[in-house]
Amino acid sequence: MSNRIREELVATVTATARRHHAAYALFNQAMAEHLGLHPTDLQCVSLLTLQPGPHTTGEIAELTGLTSGSATRLVDRLLKAGLAERHPDPHDRRKTLVTLSHGRIPEIEAAWDTPGKAFDQALADFSDDELTVIERYLRRTTDVGTEQTTRLRAR
Repeated sequence: MSNRIREELVATVTATARRHHAAYALFNQAMAEHLGLHPTDLQCVSLLTLQPGPHTTGEIAELTGLTSGSATRLVDRLLKAGLAERHPDPHDRRKTLVTLSHGRIPEIEAAWDTPGKAFDQALADFSDDELTVIERYLRRTTDVGTEQTTRLRAR
């Protein structure tokens, strides 16, 4: 493959990825609105289901990239929305731990049913080898995004 063709292919993948990120951000906004949540709150719930707790508010701040004050307000909103609970840390009484509440999780899972099936269908005709490449690409770009977020916030 010539350098020019590769450059064009990389540019096409990059442009498509940017469109993907924008479409997913709009989808997240719509899903959050559907559930009566702030988009950041929905993303936090999603992240907490991937990394089950309990977590301190500081850990939630790290996980979400928020300041400690913003993470505290986020946790307060999750509590008010019936999505999280605070518990005393059994090892350090100065700390509280946050866990997802089971109250509204079925509602959120139900809201994901139709989109989840649609996303699964989008992947249905890819071979196992292609899915492996897609997963590798997503991991790499997630790592790059995390690194670049850290770099930008350090300024």
